Formats: sequence, C-alpha cells, structure tokens
Amino acid sequence: MSDMTNNAHGTAIVIDGTGLFFSGPSGCGKSGLAFDCLAEATLRGLPNALVADDQVLLVRQNERIVARRPDAIRGLMELRYSGIVAVHSVEEAELHFVLLPVSADESMRLPPENERLSLTPEIDLPVIRVPFWSRFPLALIFAQIAMMQAKRS
Repeated sequence: MSDMTNNAHGTAIVIDGTGLFFSGPSGCGKSGLAFDCLAEATLRGLPNALVADDQVLLVRQNERIVARRPDAIRGLMELRYSGIVAVHSVEEAELHFVLLPVSADESMRLPPENERLSLTPEIDLPVIRVPFWSRFPLALIFAQIAMMQAKRS
C-alpha cells in the first residue's frame, strides 16, 4: 500500500459507482465533458458527483486508485467561457477509467486495444477516448466499459 498523494491535472467524477478521470492538456474540454456526463447521469436518474476539477489528489491504496479533492475547490467546476459553477461533490471516490477527449482531427480512427495511461509513476488506468461532439457522452462511455468487460470474460 502506498500513501503517497500525487496532485494530477484533470477532472474526477463518479457516476453510479464508476470513477472517471478526465485527462488531457489545458483547454482540451475535460471539465465540459465531465459536466455533460454529470448532467446526463442526472437525467438518467443515476447517482453522480464531482470529486475535483483541475486539481485531483490521487493515491494508490492497495489495488484501489482513489481520487480526492482539495478542500479549497470543493464542489466547483470551471467551464471555459461560462465561468465557475457549483455542483454536487464528494470528498473522494475510487477511479476506474481515464477519459481522453478527442477532436475530429485526430488521425487515429480506432483507439489502440487495451490502452492504459500512467497518471503517476505508480498509477495507471484503462483509457476510454470520447469525442467532444458526442451527444450522449455517458452512454458512449458506459458502452465502451461494457465492451471492455465482455472482452475480459
């Protein structure tokens, strides 16, 4: 078990017990995509919450990867061009997947099989790529998770 906490740039949310970490360069749409997923979950009646936006504290606890929020940004998300909004949040959640927002000009039409992303030297998670223009990003994410789970069984 490691108790070393790493500060990672991204957005962490939890939807129906599934922890999602949105990663990518500044300005790529992480917060907006996470916000869309939270809104879609609310419309579907699924429990959901923000863990942290912009700064996420990551720690490995045995086999679990846990995201925590810095108290100073509790419940706040910065949505580019819209400002800061307040959303329901939780102090921490286990993470299961990394989400990478992709644009239409990405050269790779299909993502690599079993892709993983290292968030820290000791923390890596499976990757799901999500197009910015997806009308129902959460539905796409859950469909990808179902495919990954089917391939493992």
